[in-house]
Amino acid sequence: MGLGDKLNNKAEEASGAAKEGLGKATGDKEAQAEGTGEKLQAKAKDAANDAKDSVKGFADGLKKDN
Repeated sequence: MGLGDKLNNKAEEASGAAKEGLGKATGDKEAQAEGTGEKLQAKAKDAANDAKDSVKGFADGLKKDN
């Protein structure tokens, strides 16, 4: 995963957290739920990309050994 992807995921996570907080502060359960969903989606994308990078690194290591 590139730095741009990582930054984009962090920006999406921050945006979701802000929406979640605003929803909580104003009592808007729908906005709070949307924000929570956006935040969790960004975290999941980040984790999936990290896993993909780990597998790629492992595969690259195996190629070097052969």
